[in-house]
Amino acid sequence: MNNFTTSFSVDQSPESVFAAINNVRGWWSEAVEGDTSNLDSVFYYHYKDVHRCTFKITELIPGKKVVWRVLHNAFNFIKDTSEWQNTDVVFEVVSNGDKTEVSFTHAGLVPAYECYDICSNAWEKYITSSLRDLIVTGVGQPNPPEEHASHQEELVTRVREMSRKLETV
Repeated sequence: MNNFTTSFSVDQSPESVFAAINNVRGWWSEAVEGDTSNLDSVFYYHYKDVHRCTFKITELIPGKKVVWRVLHNAFNFIKDTSEWQNTDVVFEVVSNGDKTEVSFTHAGLVPAYECYDICSNAWEKYITSSLRDLIVTGVGQPNPPEEHASHQEELVTRVREMSRKLETV
């Protein structure tokens, strides 16, 4: 299927790597809203008016794996603005001798997508530079917070609507 994937190894423990992955504000964006470290939590990411996305943590195995399901996505730079919708962002952590390996896969982000080049390059930067730096040095390079009104109310409304739809299925 050619999902986007990348990986790296560090000297830190699986537990500290896992903690850094779940510190999404520390490596991806300081403007992330919501809980990013508990199973079934929903959080919201946005970058200016370019990208808005809602995730749900659907799998969480401490020290080993976390999976985010993309519940909603909107890009403003491609025709199919929802290309990420219903895809999964997967982080796997494996101890290998004195190293810890981090594997990242965006399952469903495939080369056929119009956003693939831009998105895969962005993920590569955030994962192998910013997340890796957060793990190794304690400081990542997330997007800074933007001047914006909180999207928390919009997020809560969207999650309630999705929950109602799921209950009827």
